[in-house]
Amino acid sequence: MVVSESSAASRPTISVIVPALNEEGQIREAVREAEAALVGHFADWEMLLFDDGSKDSTGTIMDELALGDPRRRVTHNPYPHNLGGVYRQGVAMARHEYLMMVPGDNENPGSALAAPFAALGQADIVLPFPTNSRVRGLFRQFASRAYTGLMNLLFGLNVRYYNGTVIHRTVNLRSITIETASFAYQSEILVKMLRAGKSYVEVGIEIEPPQAGRRSRALRWKNLREVLRTVGRLFVDLRLRS
Repeated sequence: MVVSESSAASRPTISVIVPALNEEGQIREAVREAEAALVGHFADWEMLLFDDGSKDSTGTIMDELALGDPRRRVTHNPYPHNLGGVYRQGVAMARHEYLMMVPGDNENPGSALAAPFAALGQADIVLPFPTNSRVRGLFRQFASRAYTGLMNLLFGLNVRYYNGTVIHRTVNLRSITIETASFAYQSEILVKMLRAGKSYVEVGIEIEPPQAGRRSRALRWKNLREVLRTVGRLFVDLRLRS
């Protein structure tokens, strides 16, 4: 099928952040799947690849992927900036209308991006949520539901999921200050955006089962502590002081 120039020009553009910490075995496939999903949906795109302090060959692989393609840009962080820190870097660097983050561990395959992409334009924010959470361990399922319930209770919201591959308008992201570098970065963004009156649409997606022997970094005590600290600060700033 031949796509007219006017049709292509009417499509949106998107910047995709891909953070990776020691993901040499997954990063190629994560980038390949994300880029394949972009085809047909966007007039232009870019991949912002972040080697977030990796000790393996993740950074070298990213450099190889970027050779000859200016749409792939690599940033090497000498030490981990964590997801929130990398996201802030991506917001500052993004050149396109929309922005999203795709994890370098390929937990969200390309097939999980089609529905969110199709929902662009329906609202300011596209909020994906997993429809097959059962593929995760029982503890992670419980922790995710408890966290979502807590956030909704504290901030008077009714969101199904706070930690997915959310798609925002880049201009909206630049209108707020993202203070946390923790795993709660997207929660902070969503609370601030929704309380400011931004609209959203929720879209169900299927995620990949976690690899055997891999445990989510979000469930490590140090990261949990930073998440709770961020939530507490948000509650004080947005609910008590305001």
